[in-house]
Formats: sequence, C-alpha cells, structure tokens
Amino acid sequence: MSDAVAERVHHPVHYGGKDNPYECIEVLTHWLTPEQLSGFLLGNVIKYLCRAGKKDDALEDCRKASWYLDREIKRLQKENKGG
Repeated sequence: MSDAVAERVHHPVHYGGKDNPYECIEVLTHWLTPEQLSGFLLGNVIKYLCRAGKKDDALEDCRKASWYLDREIKRLQKENKGG
C-alpha cells in the first residue's frame, strides 16, 4: 500500500489535521460505551463493504472496512485481557 493510500485509509486529512488535532475515532473511543463503540466500528465495516466500488475505489473501501474490523478486534482483545 502506498503512503498516500495508507494515509487516506488510516488517517484521512478530513478527519483531523493541522486545524483539528482530534480525530473523530479517538474522540468516539473515549465518549462511547464499549457496546456503542463496537456498534460504530462494526457498522462502518458493513458500510464500507456494501459500498465497495460504488463511491470510491473498491480496494480502498475494502481496506477501510478492514481498518475498522482490525480496530474492533484490538478492542476486544484488550477487553478480554482485562476481564
């Protein structure tokens, strides 16, 4: 994955940047309950898979779905280690 593609998938400019140092995903991680965060993350997985190739590049949409799924997996792993 090129650096430009990775940036669009992992840290899109429109989600933060110079004028706003707080990415929405980080804010939501702190504001939402674990159940709400899980729903948000898995909902985004479904969203990106359903629209794959219809709005943007299909591969990029699949990478975005994977990013949200990976984040949910890491959240669950952390939750299970603490519980």
